[in-house]
Amino acid sequence: MENIKIEINMQFCQMEELSVEDQELVKAAIGATANSYARYSNFNVGAALRLADGSIVIGANQENAAFPSGLCAERSAIFAAQSHHPEFAITTLAIAAKNVNGLMPLPVSPCGSCRQVILEIEDRYKSPVKILLYGTSGVYCINSVKDLMPLSFVDENMH
Repeated sequence: MENIKIEINMQFCQMEELSVEDQELVKAAIGATANSYARYSNFNVGAALRLADGSIVIGANQENAAFPSGLCAERSAIFAAQSHHPEFAITTLAIAAKNVNGLMPLPVSPCGSCRQVILEIEDRYKSPVKILLYGTSGVYCINSVKDLMPLSFVDENMH
């Protein structure tokens, strides 16, 4: 038997270390938390993505008493972008979250369903999506969702 070690690469930086464009996107994600409907969990998540043409699309988590009927902020933004602008790849995705105490100190990462959707966006456009995970203590900068799920499953696995 052979052991295999899998490592991921990401950067941890402060907001002021990000490019102006990335700072703008993180601020849009923070602002999008106000659009969240999180009556049950009180965990408000905002997402903002930048399309290849430079435009920004936001999303926010939406809960429902029938819990599976809700939608995460990341998929909310991605599906809106794909519905309105399918001709443009997503280049960057920023995510921020807050609870009753305010913005989260540590960055939060996408759930498994959101990771799969981001992975398929990368596969569809043959281009990585940079992911910015915001926390008040700093930002995780990840070059591709594949760094969050190195043993991923995409269309090419089925051929």
